Amino acid sequence: MGAKPKPKPKPRTVVIVALPGVQLLDVAGPLDVFAEANVQAGHQAYTLLVAGAEPGSIRSSSGVRLMPDRIIDRGFQENIDTLLIAGCPNAADVPADGMVIDWLRRRASRTRRFGSVCSGAFFLAAAGLLDGRRVTTHWAVADRLAEKFPSVSVDKDAIYVTDGKLRTAAGVTAGLDLALALVEEDLGRETAMKVASQLVMFFKRPGGQMQFTRKGEAVPAGRAALQELQRWVAANPGLDHSIAGLAARMDISPRHFARLFRAEVGITPATWVEEARVNAARRLLELGNEAPKQVATHCGFADADTLRRAFARHVGVTPAEYRKRFARIVA
Repeated sequence: MGAKPKPKPKPRTVVIVALPGVQLLDVAGPLDVFAEANVQAGHQAYTLLVAGAEPGSIRSSSGVRLMPDRIIDRGFQENIDTLLIAGCPNAADVPADGMVIDWLRRRASRTRRFGSVCSGAFFLAAAGLLDGRRVTTHWAVADRLAEKFPSVSVDKDAIYVTDGKLRTAAGVTAGLDLALALVEEDLGRETAMKVASQLVMFFKRPGGQMQFTRKGEAVPAGRAALQELQRWVAANPGLDHSIAGLAARMDISPRHFARLFRAEVGITPATWVEEARVNAARRLLELGNEAPKQVATHCGFADADTLRRAFARHVGVTPAEYRKRFARIVA
């Protein structure tokens, strides 16, 4: 008699919580990754469920409606293996539903792993589930998360972060990267690579999410004279912007200027100037016309290598990689 075939492992139940105004891709993206993993594994590795806060369809931020498979806190019988909460564009501003927060707090402790996609991190933080943890979220609200929940360590550049049983993903499409990493944990590298190939996505995305930011174009901060100075620096990145020179433009001492700038803008003058120069370099690289050495000169960097190091600090990729991904397509 031949050996008995190995029994298939029991499917892992993955639940994604979707609240009104949810970002549709935060839900659909990870679900498609897990669904494709079922195909590539050759058996049902995952049971996939969408959970809503109340009966009826859930209107997403795009207007498309989702019909939840389960309603949280109403006879949710399944043992949840992986619990994720999707983000909403206004998650940083809207008070979290107390019932949802209580349910997340209770169920997260009973799962093998839990986490969030995009701004869904705000709901976990409101439940106290991120206290003392390292997390990520969409770059546009990362500072808001850190300010609102000071006990949370926010990594603004990471595509996804693992901290014990907690998993958090950065903005929107980063939910696919997180789901793929979970598939690799569960089913191995080969299956995860097949999923990535089928979905035409990177197995490991190059660079972090800071390459997508536009923080250098923020509204100038501080008193009127400081704001005018910041606008002038941004418009003239190639000039000499030493502390002594900037202080002279404001007719104050360098020491007083450095203290005033740090107090009212929140960072040192040198850091602000470097960010402004990097942002100017990004715009030139997107045009795709000038060599890195010329870009460096026009934006106030000593040479192309200095530009490359500044890019690594603020953007997380090299100028060449940035140009390849973001340069305009010329017809």
